[in-house]
Amino acid sequence: MLKPRVLLLPGWQDSGPGHWQTLWQTTYGDERVEQHDWQRPLRGDWMARLEEIIRASEGPVLLVAHSLGCHLVAAWAAATVHADRVLGALLVAPPDLQLPPLQVALASWLPPVVQRLPFRSVVVASSNDPYGDAASAALLASAWGSDLVGIGAAGHINAESGLGDWPQGRALLNSLYPM
Repeated sequence: MLKPRVLLLPGWQDSGPGHWQTLWQTTYGDERVEQHDWQRPLRGDWMARLEEIIRASEGPVLLVAHSLGCHLVAAWAAATVHADRVLGALLVAPPDLQLPPLQVALASWLPPVVQRLPFRSVVVASSNDPYGDAASAALLASAWGSDLVGIGAAGHINAESGLGDWPQGRALLNSLYPM
């Protein structure tokens, strides 16, 4: 079997230079899925881009999503016929799209897709995420059929969280499919 292609799915506004996703891209050669518009994300556009990348993949993929990227995985999985190409998904810091500021900015993502994912997944949540509390993450994990891992007070689990290349996250990814 081919080694799986690891696809990084950043959230709204992309993942900057100090973000663990960017560090994984540099360190491990993981591939960032570039979206057409990071500032005004449209669910349909983002889903089409992910579909394009996965259809072009010669072998299986692992998805590593942060923030809005988690909702991308759920929406894409509900609409595609290619979900069998995904070995698993690491879903980090999914935002609560029902929060008033997010409802306006991310209107095309409403309602959020909350059906069981057809592949193994892990939701990673922080106890002090400003974009979604632990209870919201637990509800999403349950709806998606994902394991839930709480990592304590780590903010939005991004560059500002000071995680560096986040070895704990890489271990969680490897628990989905050892590489």
